[in-house]
Amino acid sequence: MWATNLVSLVLLTTAASAATSTSKDKVLSNHATILADSTANLAFSVYQSMVKDKNVENIIISPVVVASSLGLVALGGKASTASQVKTILNVAKVKDEHLHPSLAELLIELSDPKTRNITWKISNRLYGPSSVTFVEDFVKSSKKHYNCEHSKINFRDKKNAVNSINEWAAKSTDGKLPEVTKNVEKTDGAMIISAMFFKCHWDEQFHHKMVDNRGFMVSRSYTVSVQMMHRTGSLFGFYDDKDNKLSILSMPLSHKKSTVVFIMPYHVEPLDRLEKMLTKKQVDKWIGLLQETAIAVSLPKVSMEVSHDLQKHLQELGLTEAVDKSKADFSNISGKKDLYLSSVFHASALEWDTDGNEIDTSIFGTDKLKNPKLFYADHPFIFLVKDQKTSSILFIGRMVRPKGEKMRDEL
Repeated sequence: MWATNLVSLVLLTTAASAATSTSKDKVLSNHATILADSTANLAFSVYQSMVKDKNVENIIISPVVVASSLGLVALGGKASTASQVKTILNVAKVKDEHLHPSLAELLIELSDPKTRNITWKISNRLYGPSSVTFVEDFVKSSKKHYNCEHSKINFRDKKNAVNSINEWAAKSTDGKLPEVTKNVEKTDGAMIISAMFFKCHWDEQFHHKMVDNRGFMVSRSYTVSVQMMHRTGSLFGFYDDKDNKLSILSMPLSHKKSTVVFIMPYHVEPLDRLEKMLTKKQVDKWIGLLQETAIAVSLPKVSMEVSHDLQKHLQELGLTEAVDKSKADFSNISGKKDLYLSSVFHASALEWDTDGNEIDTSIFGTDKLKNPKLFYADHPFIFLVKDQKTSSILFIGRMVRPKGEKMRDEL
């Protein structure tokens, strides 16, 4: 009897172990893999559209979340209002019944706090005017695939509408994102809002005691005071692009499931020159040239709160019908053609802090750390948070003007 029980126990243990192994090494479906590649391309398309706007300084975009907002458009739209989404994502061959579950699968994979040890809180809401009636099937499907909430709001009462939107975003991000918008321009359309809070947990923490106030040079004539955090005695992926006079640094986040890639010019300059080079192909080339190098790193210890209305940028990429009051067909949302997409707010709070795993001291005092290179991020840079497993881009952005008091303003 005891032998039978022992065999059963071994089988159960083996099965549990196999299940755990399977869950840890879960492979994305073919459709989710296609969408992972699609969202990586979308990252650069949206970014390049945004940098044309000279009024935009800091940028933070999560292309996977943008794709989810587009998925919501496809779910609620009919005919070309929906099919334009697939064109933008370059997934025309992916059927509707696969599109929404696969987008959901990809985002769940990338934002899993347990396997990745990340803080990434994402909330989505669709606001409709007071007159709209939401179709129950759409409400259920959008909640299932995109975890999207729904609200009717009187956009004509602009002050209360703005307050309601901002209060929801602040509550959804535990107060990290206090403002999405200052105004509601159009009062008769539907509004999609994504509110996010992302905090980097480094694979090796920064030195908690090595934080000091320094100057971040927004331009050659304008400097702000920010806290800088420092880390020495570490090996990172690094490439010195002497031809283009820029440095690329890759720093792993906790569990090494994803990395932050920094692209920074040697000296203080507008980022236009770098941004003209910024394509998926070029970034992949730079990443392929990274070599393990001893680096002394200094990064701003700040939070960035940025809100973008992506409507015009998505329109530029081909989302023309959904935003056109006379052409939009969102009858899957309301049962009739009484809606169009007036805004797509993409709001993020991203926190750069010292938190991370304990530093590996085993290489201290070894030849590996001799003559470290300095990566001092005290002037504008571009960054990406890149997933190692799927090659998706969790975030792409730039830091041009961190929060801080002006130190000097000279001619």
